[in-house]
Amino acid sequence: MTKKLSQLKQDFTEGLSQISRFWGFPKGMGAIFAVLYISPAPLSLDEIVEQTGLTKGAISTEVRTLARMGLVHRSSKLADRKDYYEAESDFYKSIRSILKERQNSEFDSAIRSVQETLKELESGSVSGDEAEVQFVHERIKALQEFFNAIDTLSKAVIKLESLGLGNVKTILSVLK
Repeated sequence: MTKKLSQLKQDFTEGLSQISRFWGFPKGMGAIFAVLYISPAPLSLDEIVEQTGLTKGAISTEVRTLARMGLVHRSSKLADRKDYYEAESDFYKSIRSILKERQNSEFDSAIRSVQETLKELESGSVSGDEAEVQFVHERIKALQEFFNAIDTLSKAVIKLESLGLGNVKTILSVLK
């Protein structure tokens, strides 16, 4: 059974929308990146609207965020007033950008909130049904461990940047 390229692209776009949501970004952001990533040429906002079904306003907002993160680049065409966009194709650079975004104040605020909640739970000053308090403690502790792992990973990836991409690829190929 053969699949049309248009259906394949649609499936890919939906898949990246879900991945985007998993990482805590809007689904539309993933869809926009997907459409741009599999486009052989930069696309205008109108073309992105056509391919994603999102509103032009939503796309404009999400494209600015993607550009700020270094995942999308703006370009122009001679004698054309429109801006055009293309996706970053260097995966290492993309992951670095996403992990650097992790360092923004909102994420740090969320991490602090989890740390403070855990500290309060561990101080013994929280009253309530003992089983429920224990359940909440276990959940918050698991989330804290996850955040610590993400934090460690992001610092390691950013640190690897100083080694240079060629060296990082060499190191990663040895680990395969």
